[in-house]
Amino acid sequence: MDPSQKKWIAFSVVLSAIILAVMLALTINENTFEYLRQMNPIYLLLAVCLRVGSLFFWAFRLQLMSKGLGYTVKFSRAFNIVLVNLLAGAVTPGQVGGEPVRIHGLSQEGVKVGDATAVVLMERVLDGVILTLISIFAIVFLEYYWSSLAIEFLVLFILGWVMMVGLIFGLVYLVLHPDSLKRIVARIGNWWTRRSRKPEETERTKSRFAKIDKEIDNFHESIMTFMKAGRSGIYGGALMTALFWISEFMVASLLLMGLGLQPYVIQSFFFQLIIAVVNMAPLTPGSAGIAEISAASLYALIVPSSLLGIFVVLWRLLLYYFNIFIGIFAGIFIFKDSMFGEGKEKPAEEQGNR
Repeated sequence: MDPSQKKWIAFSVVLSAIILAVMLALTINENTFEYLRQMNPIYLLLAVCLRVGSLFFWAFRLQLMSKGLGYTVKFSRAFNIVLVNLLAGAVTPGQVGGEPVRIHGLSQEGVKVGDATAVVLMERVLDGVILTLISIFAIVFLEYYWSSLAIEFLVLFILGWVMMVGLIFGLVYLVLHPDSLKRIVARIGNWWTRRSRKPEETERTKSRFAKIDKEIDNFHESIMTFMKAGRSGIYGGALMTALFWISEFMVASLLLMGLGLQPYVIQSFFFQLIIAVVNMAPLTPGSAGIAEISAASLYALIVPSSLLGIFVVLWRLLLYYFNIFIGIFAGIFIFKDSMFGEGKEKPAEEQGNR
């Protein structure tokens, strides 16, 4: 782990921990202990199982979408890629750090970089499509709750939603006009080449950007394959995406039941939707601080103040600190030898892809 990663982990964890500590200090009282006596650990255990299950759905999505492009990625390897990506996503704004990790992991499995990029970007697009559909449902059927939200949440929600929709339209534009992206890359390559002081550096730079240009063609071809012969990968990925988000959102309801409260499934889905969209905005690493304050402000509408801090801590432990712990564990013990070791990369020809 490089020093910059350690810095971001420390910053995000400390910021999150401070806010959680303040919440606990402000909400714990004598009634809290009465509520805690009514806790049901079975539901808390189910919440943990569901959280792990959501990662299985993510791994299935990665596997199915890779298969749509003609690659065979073992489920165990796809699951490992998901686990390692958790740490990078947890400590970067908008969780964007996970994308390069998944692209690299797929490339180690013999998937061309352009194809791996297409898979990962389509994952984001499917996330945006599913969350947008849920947003439309929420706007139509949950008007009462929108009126109870502070203007700050509405602004952040709109910002995150615009970013998701912008990603979808941006991808469509790149598919229809790949030459535009190639021109931008070529300009960057020319600028970088002029900065090279030695002939060997110039040649290396030209070689790198030539490879990037080739991968752009692979990316464009991959997206077109998704839209035609690889549509099964999109359909399977969309199903797994829906199951992933349903699982993620249901974790909060199980935690509420574990604390002896009603599950408030519809309300909780609505709150989780807002939090998920807000977290897509690149504001802080891992949305530290933003997620805690958002959850506390929203769930204060249905959770007794005596349990609010406890609930937010449990929720954040499962959906944030869990990612950091598992990501570190996976990076040290799972991928160290099996994926990122020397000589593990397989040529794409061995996959028998198109």
